[in-house]
Amino acid sequence: MNPAPVIAIDGPSASGKGSIAGLVATALGFHYLESGALYRLVAYAGGTDPAQAAADLDVAFRDGAILFMGQDVSGPIHTEAVGNRASEVAKIPAVRSVLLERQRAFRRPPGLVADGRDMGTVVFPDASLKVFLTASVAVRAQRRHKQLIDKGIHANLVALSRDLEERDARDATRAVAPLRPAEGAVVLDSTALSIDEVVDKVLTLFRKRTGGAP
Repeated sequence: MNPAPVIAIDGPSASGKGSIAGLVATALGFHYLESGALYRLVAYAGGTDPAQAAADLDVAFRDGAILFMGQDVSGPIHTEAVGNRASEVAKIPAVRSVLLERQRAFRRPPGLVADGRDMGTVVFPDASLKVFLTASVAVRAQRRHKQLIDKGIHANLVALSRDLEERDARDATRAVAPLRPAEGAVVLDSTALSIDEVVDKVLTLFRKRTGGAP
C-alpha cells in the first residue's frame, strides 16, 4: 500500500510556513503537523532532561489549538523566549531522535502537510512535494512583530531582527539536521508575496506532481 502523500514545508523562523501549511492542509482536507510546536513544547516543559521531556510529551493538535496535558498552550509556546529555547533544544540529537517517530506517526490518509526545518531532509524524505519557504529577515521580523502586537504582546522590531538572524545561524550550522533546502525542494521566496499567493503556488505545485489529485 502506498503511504499517504506528504507536503513538506521547511524554512527559517517567521517565514510564514505555519500559516501556509495550515491553509494548504485545509484546502486539501489533509492532516497538519506543526513540527516546531513539538520542540517548543519540550522547551516549555522545562526540566533537566529534554530527551525525557520529549518522550513524555502529552500533546494533541485539535481545531487549530495545541493541547499540552489537555490545556491549550498555543499562545504560551509561541513566545520569543520559548522559541529561542526550542532552537537550543533542537540541537540535541537525543531529542530529535525521540521526536522523529512521533512526527512520522502523523502521516495517515488522506495526506499530511508538515512544516518545520527538516521535514523534507530528514522526517519525510519521500514527500510528494518539498517546499523551502523563505523571506528576507526584514520582512520576517515585520511579520513576527505584527503577530505579537496583534496578540497584545510587546515586541521590539530591532530585537526581533537580531533574534531571527541569530536563530538562522544556529539552525543552519547545527551538527544534526541543519536548516537547508531538501534535495528536490522548490524554493519559494515569499518576501513580495501574500499568503494567498504562496498557498496557490504550493497547491498548484502539488497538483502538478500528483496529476491533479486530490
